[in-house]
Amino acid sequence: MDVATSASAAVIEAVNISKSFGPVPVLFSVSMDVRAGEVHALIGENGAGKSTLMKILSGFHDPTSGQIRLDGKTTDLPPNGGAEKLGIVLIHQELNLAEQMTVEENVFLGRETRSRGFLDRAGMRRTVQKYLDEIGLDISPADRISDLTIAQKQMVEIVKAVSRNARILIMDEPTAVLTEEETDVFFRQVEKLKAGGVGIVFVSHKLNEVKAIADRITILRDGQWIDTRPSGDLTPDTMAQMMVGRELSDLYPPMHEADVDADLVLEVTNLKAPGVHDVSFGLRKGEILGFSGLIGSGRTAVFEAICGLAPIESGTVSLYGREAGAMSVAQARDAGLAYLTKDRKEKGLLLDKKMQPNLTLFALPKFVKTLAVNRKAEEKALERAIRRFDVRARDPNVTVGKLSGGNQQKLLLAKIMECDPKIVIIDEPTRGIDVGTKQQIYHFIAALAAEGVSVVVISSEMPEIIGICHRVAVMREGRIAGVLTGDHINENEIMRYAAGLKREDLH
Repeated sequence: MDVATSASAAVIEAVNISKSFGPVPVLFSVSMDVRAGEVHALIGENGAGKSTLMKILSGFHDPTSGQIRLDGKTTDLPPNGGAEKLGIVLIHQELNLAEQMTVEENVFLGRETRSRGFLDRAGMRRTVQKYLDEIGLDISPADRISDLTIAQKQMVEIVKAVSRNARILIMDEPTAVLTEEETDVFFRQVEKLKAGGVGIVFVSHKLNEVKAIADRITILRDGQWIDTRPSGDLTPDTMAQMMVGRELSDLYPPMHEADVDADLVLEVTNLKAPGVHDVSFGLRKGEILGFSGLIGSGRTAVFEAICGLAPIESGTVSLYGREAGAMSVAQARDAGLAYLTKDRKEKGLLLDKKMQPNLTLFALPKFVKTLAVNRKAEEKALERAIRRFDVRARDPNVTVGKLSGGNQQKLLLAKIMECDPKIVIIDEPTRGIDVGTKQQIYHFIAALAAEGVSVVVISSEMPEIIGICHRVAVMREGRIAGVLTGDHINENEIMRYAAGLKREDLH
């Protein structure tokens, strides 16, 4: 890319940026620019260098070499968020809001205004209300953040950015946990910001959304700039191929028919638990059973109860033909039942610890001999997991928080599989990860089923539910509305059940 050709229109430019952490290089002479009033998407596999480049553009990291230019002038950006004073605002994937404080307090946190020596609460409230009105967000400045939806919290982050007179707004996976309807609302606000002259860097793994919202798209691969093109020149398929450097027509593995006469390994009857009402279903050996439905329909709640993470109020759970009763997480593990959480950063992994203790923690009893942990066995387990799950870390002693999202997800899978489960429940298996890693995870799930492991896939992404599952249970308001097989597993049928337009008599 010839950065100089766009210098007159660019607000901010990264010019031949390289970055190393100690002896480990992560970016290699990368260039991109962002113009006023455009959405510039930044895409690439996990580990491609997107997060590092974003943090350099917002002053949270210094480049090892190369230049940042602001309005055409070479600039050293202030560290630790100081670039916000220059109008460069980074919205992290993990929202940076104080949950127990109000909207108003969050927007002005650390830069409160005063009148005659006292906090000017009335003035701050009026300012926040003005911004809320401008973006069409129907909440009050006095509302507590913890009472808001994820989509509303995302909008509050935008209000914070706008209130700081953002010229460049950098957004990391802003739609990762939004519904389709919430994403539409969010995109309307992005268009308003764009019309107001704000330059937006949009980082996402949802390539259809990238195509819909971006004016230009920059692709990174393995820390290197691959291309920058107008959105109209690229399809989601070509984006994916450029990201991974290979053909992805085999994103989903060949579907092998499940044995309908295989043994039932899990049978749930009339289950009632928090958020769950009278749920019954069975899972057979070697089957991949999908659980679909809208967010809040009770998909996760069912399996949190079964796996000991929430109380069972009534109903029965049977494993391998025998009633199991209420189990703790450890009892479920020992019975061959493992649950992979959708929240890998908060509940699945210890981000400040290295890979080895993360891998073996869930299966720790198998590594303990005579009251001591067998470190050599742990080391061998890590070497095996890195090979089996293709966990890509330049340094095996790196803390897990420094791994890309896709490598964190593969490590979480490895952690769960270390206890050799017969039944694996995977909640949102590919949330926030790139298309190349998705392909690897889909093929791994298929391989598990072929080996006789039974798999439950809980997902908000209908294409992956349709692409890898033998049967699909669709939930609505804490109940199973229908179970689909064969050609009935399609988006239209799933949405009819999820929206309450259709329901089967399942008893």
